[in-house]
Amino acid sequence: MIALNDLARGHHAGLDELRSACERVIASGWYVLADEAARFENSFADYCGVGHCVGVGNGTDALEIALRAADIQPGDKVVTTANAGMYATIAITACAAEPVFVDVDPATMSMSPASLRAALEQRPRAVIVTHLYGRLAAVEELVDTAHDFGAIVIEDCAQAHGARRRGEHAGTFGDIGCFSFYPTKNLGALGDGGAIISNDKSFAVRARQLRQYGWKHKYQCELSGGRNSRLDEMQAALLSVKLGWLDVQNDARRSIARRYFDGISNAHITTQHRDGESDVVHLYVVRSPYRRQLAAHLFDAGVQTDIHYPVPDHRQPIFADRFAATLLHVTEALADEILTLPCHPTLSEEEIAHVIDACNRFRP
Repeated sequence: MIALNDLARGHHAGLDELRSACERVIASGWYVLADEAARFENSFADYCGVGHCVGVGNGTDALEIALRAADIQPGDKVVTTANAGMYATIAITACAAEPVFVDVDPATMSMSPASLRAALEQRPRAVIVTHLYGRLAAVEELVDTAHDFGAIVIEDCAQAHGARRRGEHAGTFGDIGCFSFYPTKNLGALGDGGAIISNDKSFAVRARQLRQYGWKHKYQCELSGGRNSRLDEMQAALLSVKLGWLDVQNDARRSIARRYFDGISNAHITTQHRDGESDVVHLYVVRSPYRRQLAAHLFDAGVQTDIHYPVPDHRQPIFADRFAATLLHVTEALADEILTLPCHPTLSEEEIAHVIDACNRFRP
């Protein structure tokens, strides 16, 4: 079976570096918020081209802490899309804020500027822009539009590590950038982790306090909404190693995406051109009106697939009928057709060719 991800294989070439990092942490005797975390925060800030990076426990915590550090209050409206797996929505509701869902562009599958513009009439306090599947959204237009209405912009970069446009990295177009380092991400830990980046020093100070109980000084809580969400030393050390691999691995993902786009030719499967530095191809997603049959065919052919994501946020059971009147036609159509193919950096030429051949042989 050709796996959607093969994390063990992805670490083979750098195993000695990873072992050395682990041994360094063990020997140090410091395992939380010490030299390794500081080193990674500085390296990742430099890589992204920002002044501040705050390591946290995971990507969803990064979004929630970012909202709290930006002083989002209960009842405040926060705009987001409904096709990105509930992560932003969970962070919004954890702050007791009100999610406002907008539709996506059918070509990019990310936030539609026109839909955002209409939603901003509700005067939200913030907008969360997700760079879905590793491709930068129309973020410059989205940021300008949001700022015109006085809303801050938080970029959800959980799938877009290293994506850039005209020299600017994902997470630096808006006011705040949030990252996940879940193992399957383009920059993934060997556990969990996350980070928040910003050029705003006062915001970074608040985020650092909120990741550790809201402390101003040890055992002195100054901010409400604090939690225990810290990037531990082991994960920070491993991420420092893997940061050095990121650009090369992103190039490998782009190469696979080009092969898929050029090679898959089937009237029942819609592929997308995915290339250029603004797209790091975290996931390669195709569309088919016969998704269930296509997934079964590929499974029988030895190709693992998945759906990212099958249930839009506004239709999740947790909300019951709360958003019954919210109609997101593009989002809902995509949820019925999208299918993710394997696209990890260690796919072999033979495996890529096998996926292409299996797709081309599909008949509903």
